[in-house]
Amino acid sequence: MPRDVRVRVQTPAGAQPPWVQLRSAMLHPFVYRKMVRTADPAAQPGDVVNLYDKGGQFFGRGLYNPRSQIVVRVLTHDDIPIDAAFWRAQLERAVDLRRRLRLAEHTDAYRLVHAEGDGLSGLIAERYADALVFELFSLGMFMRRAELGRILASVLGPPTCLDRPDHAGPTWRMFVRADSRIERLEGFRVPSGTTPAETSARLTIREHGLRYRVDVKAGHKTGFFCDQRENRRRLARLCGDATVLDLFCYTGGFSLCAMKLGGARAATGVELDESAVAVARENANLNQVRVDFVYADAFTYLRQMIANGRQYDVVVLDPPKLATYREECEDALRKYFDMNHLAVQVVRTGGILLTCSCSGLIAPSAFRETVHRAAQRTGRRLQLFDHTGAGPDHPVMLDCPESAYLKALWFRVL
Repeated sequence: MPRDVRVRVQTPAGAQPPWVQLRSAMLHPFVYRKMVRTADPAAQPGDVVNLYDKGGQFFGRGLYNPRSQIVVRVLTHDDIPIDAAFWRAQLERAVDLRRRLRLAEHTDAYRLVHAEGDGLSGLIAERYADALVFELFSLGMFMRRAELGRILASVLGPPTCLDRPDHAGPTWRMFVRADSRIERLEGFRVPSGTTPAETSARLTIREHGLRYRVDVKAGHKTGFFCDQRENRRRLARLCGDATVLDLFCYTGGFSLCAMKLGGARAATGVELDESAVAVARENANLNQVRVDFVYADAFTYLRQMIANGRQYDVVVLDPPKLATYREECEDALRKYFDMNHLAVQVVRTGGILLTCSCSGLIAPSAFRETVHRAAQRTGRRLQLFDHTGAGPDHPVMLDCPESAYLKALWFRVL
């Protein structure tokens, strides 16, 4: 177990328990171990703690976990209680933004709570049709999952069906997810038993006129990648009569949009997760389009295409997250270099390369330079015509810029 941050020191004058005193205070939602001077011995993992700066002045409140690298996830710098009224106000504010964005007019799958971007560090909540899916990153949020679920369902009201707005379902189904590594680091475990609401974890969502099967229990992350919604639609506009290669295609979002919305001549999706390939094929049938989905490693497939002299008009490179911690960034950049070095070679002259990184710790400039060097190694030149990110349901607070994690670079290959 990681070393506990608590040591025997004097309580800051006037501090209200449970408390944490900081060695350095920054307006960022993460308080790391090295930033903590001392902590109240009575503070328990998952507690709401009062934060004080090194001078003993009140600094804020947050969720405490002494075994985590992020010892406190700050929720507020105001002197207000963290109670049911606080959670409701935060969730109401998050939902209000999504309603203003009018997302429900063209999809019933979108992010409702974007962790730090909505002032709720450690919590992601997504809506999939009549299901609410929570992805948890902190012990404190795990301990409050039932309360947060009840409040969010109350704020939303009954679920409505996108293609029948007058029809409301009775209640939201609730699902909770967490990465196994996060569970180990934070010290919790999401129960594996199936509740009555979880008897059917497979559902169908709608996005820009397409339908997708989503497995909210066994799929990657929360089951679908809502962050690429706008990028999928935009790519389709570049795919008229094109041949498209969709690498790391998961359940086929980009390739299906290219065919159904963009009028592509042909599309190939490559994915190493066999279960995802099966869902992708099901999605193609559901939308009555033909996509050649291939169960293969993207690196191996690209090398084979290069050897065969095969090229495409449009290539999408959307790998999974490669860097979760700072010590993984160097290795992640090497992988980004290798995959882009290969991908550039299968784009026809004048064709389009959309290359993405969802590693928030990788700086946009570092990712762009890595792709540039990869192309230079092949003798190809890249003309950048746009740089986009996640959809507007993934807001970013400027005191936590790394939550703008998705980087999508749009190139013409010369």
